[in-house]
Amino acid sequence: MEIIGTTVLCIKKGEKVVMIGDGQVSMGQTVLKHSAKKVRRLYNGSVLAGFAGSTADAMTLFDKFEAKLKEFKGDIVRSAVELARDWRTDRILRRLEAMLLVANKEKILLISGLGDVIEPDFPVLAIGSGGPYAYAAARALIEYSDLEVEEIANKAMDIAADICVYTNKNRVMEVL
Repeated sequence: MEIIGTTVLCIKKGEKVVMIGDGQVSMGQTVLKHSAKKVRRLYNGSVLAGFAGSTADAMTLFDKFEAKLKEFKGDIVRSAVELARDWRTDRILRRLEAMLLVANKEKILLISGLGDVIEPDFPVLAIGSGGPYAYAAARALIEYSDLEVEEIANKAMDIAADICVYTNKNRVMEVL
């Protein structure tokens, strides 16, 4: 049975970038873990990365992305494009079932195994089963409140966790 479900949200507001992920790992309708760390720092702490999908696949992709960051001296866009190309064309990598959300102080990007590298028009992006809920909540909170970005991220994740059964309220947050 495939391990599914998560929520990872990234928000850029002012000079800050926040990435936050819930801690739930589910297999079917069973919660296996409540405190998984789905968000981490890469490239000497200057890049944030989060995943949705298979954990082992995501760990492989984190390693490959960090290697690309080293190869391209921290250029997040070039690293993302090269990873997406490799992911789509390599016979083994293209079987990986995960999505990555990556960010630095300037950009937020979604990287998929379909070859997508997407930079959003609005400074919010979310992935996983609870992603649409967290995304909508964060968009509204950014536009209609004066909350700090960390508060927006936590409130948006609360909303996602209240709606999505694959999202819990145990979180890991990283801030640049």
